[in-house]
Amino acid sequence: MSQPAAKPSSHKPSPPLGDILARLTALHPKRIDLTLDRMWRILDRLDHPERKLPPVIHVAGTNGKGSTVAYLRAILEAAGLRVHVYTSPHLVRINERFRLAGTLVTDDDLRAALAHCEIANEGAPITVFEMETAAAFSMFSQHAADIVLLEVGLGGRLDATNVIDKPLASVITPIGIDHREFLGHTLTQIATEKAGIIKKSVPVVYAEQPPEVTAVIEQQAGRLHAPLHGCGQSWHVNVERGRLVYQDDRGLLDLSAPRLFGRHQFDNAGLAIATLRATDAFPIDAKAFEAGILDAQWPARMQRLPLGPLVASGPADSEVWLDGGHNVDGGRVIAAALGDLEERVSRPLVVVVGMMGNKDAAGFLANFAGQTRHIIAVPIPDQDNAMPPAALADAARTLGMRVEIADSVEAALRSLAQLAYETPPRILITGSLYLAGSVLAANGSLPQ
Repeated sequence: MSQPAAKPSSHKPSPPLGDILARLTALHPKRIDLTLDRMWRILDRLDHPERKLPPVIHVAGTNGKGSTVAYLRAILEAAGLRVHVYTSPHLVRINERFRLAGTLVTDDDLRAALAHCEIANEGAPITVFEMETAAAFSMFSQHAADIVLLEVGLGGRLDATNVIDKPLASVITPIGIDHREFLGHTLTQIATEKAGIIKKSVPVVYAEQPPEVTAVIEQQAGRLHAPLHGCGQSWHVNVERGRLVYQDDRGLLDLSAPRLFGRHQFDNAGLAIATLRATDAFPIDAKAFEAGILDAQWPARMQRLPLGPLVASGPADSEVWLDGGHNVDGGRVIAAALGDLEERVSRPLVVVVGMMGNKDAAGFLANFAGQTRHIIAVPIPDQDNAMPPAALADAARTLGMRVEIADSVEAALRSLAQLAYETPPRILITGSLYLAGSVLAANGSLPQ
C-alpha cells in the first residue's frame, strides 16, 4: 500500500550561526572598542538580564583566567552544583564560550539568544563581543543554575562583562604585559584596568603578582573596602612530593596534582580553591576539591595531542604538545613546563610558532632559547592581522636560534618527519590561541 505524499514543510531552516555573527560584526567598525555605554544600552533594552543571574564569580587577569575558571567549574560541579560559564575566546566553535548548567550551548539556543539581542539592539552600533556577552546574560537568566563563572574578555574596567553590581568574588589571575594598545604600556597601567572589576565590599582573591601590581590591587580594594585574599599573604599553595598542598587560616588541604600539566597549574588551582573558600557561599568538602582538581580540563594549555591526522604527519613516536600562550609571561610558564618534561624524559625540542602581529615575538621566543635552537615559523590561517612568518623568523634569528619557515603546521610536521632523529622529538606548537584552534580542528581534537 503506497504511503501518502508528505506535505512540504512550512518551517524554514534556521540561518547558520555564521550568518548572524556576520551581521552582528558589521554593526561596529572595530572588533575592540572599550566602553560600557553600548553594553548598558543593550541590557536596558533586554530588561537587564544581568540583574537576574545566579551569584557570579568574576575573573580578570592576563594569564591563567581560563584555567582558573576550569578549576572553579570542576570543583563546583564535583560538589553537585549547576554552573553557567562564559569565557573567551573560543578555539574552534563559538559554542565553547557558553555553558548552560555544565553543557555547551546548542546551536539552536545560541542562535535564538543572538537573534533576540539583535532585535533588541535595533541596528545600533555595538561590538560583536558585547552582543555575545548580552546573549550570555540573556541565556543565563533564563536557565536555572547555582552560580555563574564570568571571564573578562579584555582588561576589566571597561570590559563588557563588568556590569555585575555585586559578584560573590572578584578574582585576579597573574597580570603581565599584553594588549598594550588597549590597556597601557606599563604594568601599573594594565593592573589599573584589570583591578577595575573590584566592587565595593566584595572579596578580592588574587594570584601572586609583581609588587607594582599588588600595590594597585591593594589601593583599589582599600578604596572600595573590599576584603583582600592574596597569594602568599592570606593563602599559600605549594608542590610537595608531587602533590598540591593548599593552606589558609581555615586549615590545610593535601590534594592530588592537577591533571593539567605545568607548575603554573598548581597556582591556578590554588587560586580557584582560595576563591571558593573566601566566598564561603557553598559547602564544598575536601572530596569535591580533590575531584575538581583532577577532573579540570582546559584545551590548548600544555595539551598533549592525541593521535589524529595532523599528529600523524609528524615524526613517528614524537610527542606533540599544544599551548595557546602568546605573551612573554605565557612563554615563561610554557618553558618551565617543558623543563619539567625534559627532566622526566629527555627529547630534542622543536618549537612550531605562529603569532599575531601585535605580540612581542622576540620576548616570547626568548623563553625557549635555553631549550632549543630549532624554531619553525608558520602563518595563522584566516587571520589577516597575523605576524608574517618572515618577521617571526627574524625575531628568532636575533636570539641565535636556527629557524625555518613553513607554509602551515602540517607542512612543518611533514618536514620534521623527513629528519633523522636518534630520539623522537618533542614538538611544541604555540604562540596564539587562533593557531591552537586551527590545530585542534585539523587534528579532529574538538573541545567538549
